[in-house]
Amino acid sequence: MSNTILRVEKLKKSFELSNGFFEKKKTIQAVSDVSFEIQKGETFSLVGESGCGKSTTGRLISRLLEPTEGSIWIDGMEVSNKKESQLKQMRQSVQMIFQDPYASLNPRMKVKEIIAEPLTIHTNLSTSERQKKVLEILEVVGLSEYHSERYAHEFSGGQRQRIGIARALIMKPQLIIADEPVSALDVSIQSQILNLLKDLQREYGISYLFISHDLSVVEHISDNIGVMYLGAIVESGPKDTVFANPQHPYTKALLSSVPVANPRLRKEKIILKGDIPSPKNPPSGCTFHTRCPFAMDICKKEKPKRQQLQEENHFASCHLLDQ
Repeated sequence: MSNTILRVEKLKKSFELSNGFFEKKKTIQAVSDVSFEIQKGETFSLVGESGCGKSTTGRLISRLLEPTEGSIWIDGMEVSNKKESQLKQMRQSVQMIFQDPYASLNPRMKVKEIIAEPLTIHTNLSTSERQKKVLEILEVVGLSEYHSERYAHEFSGGQRQRIGIARALIMKPQLIIADEPVSALDVSIQSQILNLLKDLQREYGISYLFISHDLSVVEHISDNIGVMYLGAIVESGPKDTVFANPQHPYTKALLSSVPVANPRLRKEKIILKGDIPSPKNPPSGCTFHTRCPFAMDICKKEKPKRQQLQEENHFASCHLLDQ
């Protein structure tokens, strides 16, 4: 049997926008030719600046959005071409943890009802059986029976995110898509949630698609990473390889901005010029050439091809690799 839990091939998503009744609709390419794999029990992180298409990719994989092109395989089953009525089985094995624990929990429902909702939808368990499972999963994420009778507004941000994790975990999914799960939390709480996610992975063998803009968080939790810029993955590979030997100028710039704990260790920062181009009107050729300090004439004309580098499973898309 294959050890691959998720395979994404040439995934694309475009949106049509209109500024008025008489104006022609514009197409925005939010995700462009994204391909990667996640092995069972591993964490693949998508990193990049806001608006690069990370969250859209996560929503496409969970089928909260419908892909324009490309294929998504989850545990050997293609789900990209299935209709909404056919996705019930897939939704049991793929769950999401959302960025904002304040907005992702229903304020009118008690915690026990929020966590039990997936069981109500997907199983025929009795009320007492559902209640037993809810209490078990609350204990796993560091909460108790006392918390089950309370409403979401009575909890801190870290506790709410634990509730969100419990809701995602209750169906024992194979893959959890964590969309910026710690970005809304205090730094002191972030490490607790990250350690909880790692503990759950070891205990249950869960695979994570971890979406984040924070490279220090990604370094702590990832096995492999993909760096996204304007809807495309520009570099991907094992975490240690990418952090130690980044090949794309955008990856180098992101890594140079990560704070270093040692104040005596000076690190050269790469300052990117200009703003991120609008996806309504992306640059020709390499979309990064308008901000790249090493841009050449070919970068403005031709889109770089994805190339495998010397290290295994390390890929990058950059004309500099041809030099």
